[in-house]
Amino acid sequence: MKEKMTAFVLGTLFSVGLGVSGMMDPIKVQGFLDAAGRWDPSLAFVMGGALFVTFVTYPFIVKRNGPIFGQQFGLPTKQDIDKPLMIGALLFGIGWAISGLCPGPALANTLSFNIGVLAYIATMFIGFWIHKKVTA
Repeated sequence: MKEKMTAFVLGTLFSVGLGVSGMMDPIKVQGFLDAAGRWDPSLAFVMGGALFVTFVTYPFIVKRNGPIFGQQFGLPTKQDIDKPLMIGALLFGIGWAISGLCPGPALANTLSFNIGVLAYIATMFIGFWIHKKVTA
């Protein structure tokens, strides 16, 4: 129960951070991705802040025996860059550029009942289903 409550609180904090930073606004995200046009650099500060916190805290966190609220860390074991990773990154980037959304902000934006966001979420889950069928 403690893990679920922690996940809920941290997920809520993350969602609020996405909203305050503007990362749930597709127009703002598309402005950030438009480096050849009317570029909006404000989200670079959001990403820079996240990277700074990660680089400072990560070395201390992984030296621990395990997470505070869990059994073990879920660190990736695969380290090679392969074709599926490259194709997935390309598709993710295209989808992000076209919609101005990625999965986290889209799910955080669910209660806006914006038809574009709901369509994005629906097609995201269709994509998950297609991936599962293709790789099975």
